[in-house]
Amino acid sequence: MSFDPHSVLAIAWSGWTATWPTQLLAIIWITWLVSWVVASFWSGRTQKQVMTWDSQAYRIPILVGGILFTPWTAQILGEKPLWHFGNLGIYVLSALTLAGISFTWWARIHLGRFWSNSITRKEGHQVIDTGPYGLVRHPIYTGLIAGMLATGIAVGTVTAMLGAVLISLGMWQKARMEEGFLTNELGADAYGSYCRRIPMLVPFLPPR
Repeated sequence: MSFDPHSVLAIAWSGWTATWPTQLLAIIWITWLVSWVVASFWSGRTQKQVMTWDSQAYRIPILVGGILFTPWTAQILGEKPLWHFGNLGIYVLSALTLAGISFTWWARIHLGRFWSNSITRKEGHQVIDTGPYGLVRHPIYTGLIAGMLATGIAVGTVTAMLGAVLISLGMWQKARMEEGFLTNELGADAYGSYCRRIPMLVPFLPPR
C-alpha cells in the first residue's frame, strides 16, 4: 500500500479547519501554538517542580479535551454542528478568541523568565502582581479558557464544546495545584496575601 501525502494532508486540514470563516480560528490557534513553542526556550532555570505523576490530575483532562477539540474527532464520528452562526457571528467569536490569545501573550511577556509550561519554582522566583497578574492570578489560563470556549461555541459540535470544557477544567485544576505549590514554596504571607487580593481566573470577581 503506497503512501499518499495528499490524503494525509486532506485529513489533517479538514472539517472546521478547512472552511472559511471557521478556518480563521484554526489559523489563530496554529499561530499561537507555534509562537508559544518557540517562546518556551525563553525561561529561567527550574529549581523545583511538581512530580510528573501528580500532574496527571490536570494533564489527562487537557489531553482528552484536546483530542475532542480537534476537527478530526468530529469527522470520524460524522458529527454535524448544532448551529450555524453565519460569517458575522464567527468573526465576532474569532475576535473573542484572539482577545483571549492576546491576553495569554501579555501575561507570558510580563511573567518573563518565571514562566514554565509545568508547575515549577524558578530561580529567584517571586510573586508577580502587576500587569495582567493584577487582574487575575492565572491570566494565561484565563486567556486560554476564554479562547477555547469561544472557539467551541463557534464550531458548534458537541465534541468541540466538550473538549473546550474539559480543557477548561484541566486548566482550573492546574491553577489550584499551582497555588498550593507556590504557597508552600514562596510562603503563605507572600502568595497567600496575593490570593486574598486578586481573583483566580475571572477578573473583578471577589477573590477566593
